[in-house]
Amino acid sequence: MPRTKGDHEARRRDVSTAVWQVMATRGFAGLTLRAVAAELGASTGLLTHYFPTKHALVEYALDLLEQRTVSRPRRRTGEGLAALRDALLDILPLTPEATDSNRIWVCSWDTALTDPALSSDYARKYAQGRDRLTERVSAAQELGELPPGDPARIAAGAQAFVLGLVVQALLDPAAFPPRRQVELLDDYLASVTASP
Repeated sequence: MPRTKGDHEARRRDVSTAVWQVMATRGFAGLTLRAVAAELGASTGLLTHYFPTKHALVEYALDLLEQRTVSRPRRRTGEGLAALRDALLDILPLTPEATDSNRIWVCSWDTALTDPALSSDYARKYAQGRDRLTERVSAAQELGELPPGDPARIAAGAQAFVLGLVVQALLDPAAFPPRRQVELLDDYLASVTASP
């Protein structure tokens, strides 16, 4: 019997789940056709129907990671400084799902740094993130919650701070549990608020 489009889409969802599970448990470096096939309970031959090369698998994994990151629920507790804080909290590994996502992102940096196309794509994604933060900084400045200054520069500093905190929390979760991450973020925002 020929496969239907629904069967193909269902199998693709199964493959997506297996790719995600491998990345979450083995990191990006452990993402191989063999590992995904084992997680799926299938042969590598079946998997090569979807991903003829490791590069195709990597591209798909990064797309999947971005889709999951974009579709994750976001905090919305207010405007101005509260909205900026929400955006930064959404980046941190405060939940198991966010921890998995961040672990995979950080593991994928090695691949992105050695592939010019991926490197450009990552640079674009981080620039878009800074643009979104810049909008929130500007709104907080208009409300008088942040001092005047270049909003893009403040956003770049906030992004750099929170990404550094992500790395520390992933490498030493006992020293940087969710509560401490939030406290450190609030301390950082208080210092930005108090800047001349």
